[in-house]
Amino acid sequence: MADLNLSVATGPYDRVASLRLGEIKPEGITLDYHAQVPVHGIFVAMAEREAWDASEMSLALYTVKRARALAGGEPFPFTAIPVFPSRVFRHGNIFINRQAGINTPKDLEGKRIGIQEYRQSAGIWIRGILRDEYGVDTETIQWIEGGVNEPRKATASDIRPDRDINIVELGTADTLSAALATGEIDAIIAARQPCSSQTSDDVVRLIPDYRDAERAYFKKTGIFPIMHTLVIRDAVYNENPWIAKNLFNAFEASKAKAAELMAYTGAIVVMTPWLHDAVDEMSAIFNGDAWPYGLEANRRHLETFTRYLVEEGFLSETPALDDIFASVG
Repeated sequence: MADLNLSVATGPYDRVASLRLGEIKPEGITLDYHAQVPVHGIFVAMAEREAWDASEMSLALYTVKRARALAGGEPFPFTAIPVFPSRVFRHGNIFINRQAGINTPKDLEGKRIGIQEYRQSAGIWIRGILRDEYGVDTETIQWIEGGVNEPRKATASDIRPDRDINIVELGTADTLSAALATGEIDAIIAARQPCSSQTSDDVVRLIPDYRDAERAYFKKTGIFPIMHTLVIRDAVYNENPWIAKNLFNAFEASKAKAAELMAYTGAIVVMTPWLHDAVDEMSAIFNGDAWPYGLEANRRHLETFTRYLVEEGFLSETPALDDIFASVG
């Protein structure tokens, strides 16, 4: 029987390189692979016009839309498999204007804080961590929405909490980065780092030793925050449910190949001068696998994230993860 042709889009990550190059092939599937940065454009194209058969998607966008659809809301014709191509610790993504009187996370209360999109997965993680780990009352904050380094363009795929929230649009400045440098806003919480952190002495990280903070957070919680997952169009998945397992296995194999190459000591395969030291550190801290795929290996991560979605009013109740992710067993 001929292979099923599938178009797939993700970021150009090392963990998908073997799939992109055709070195690893999903059983019974021929991939037409598209990769780009920024990956946000992939989410929008997929959510708004089903641009590919499978693609990377924001964990927040997918989880909220899928859970709302399952509860009888607007249809969202995608099913995710537990592949998580993007994970990022976010303690280092809080930037402040040093003139704003912010010395500790608690000092963020009552301030004007810029965000890229309130529903952005990075922001949801950061706000949840601020509540859980630092006791910050995020309800006291005025959120200023705008683009970090470029003017923000709203999209039809944006989602909002089902409650009143103190969000206003950016005012005088074109970007959050510029607004932070001038003091129009007090801080920025976003996936991207503001350019003004390289040009203004007043723009600094709230947690300068963020790597130590992130290690401590992982040691305490076991969580390496998930940003994105991989979704399949239901029109394709419902007719070919076997592709969930075969794609999952192929992404696992591609990730394993990337880890093998990164650990090769005969040469440095990426442009990181102390790569081998970083690999040893990663192996020790994460017990050999910093990027686990699969539902059970990530259940605590996902349960924490869905709790944050409920706390912030994106969802009225915590969804069953087995309803959110396809079985790949």
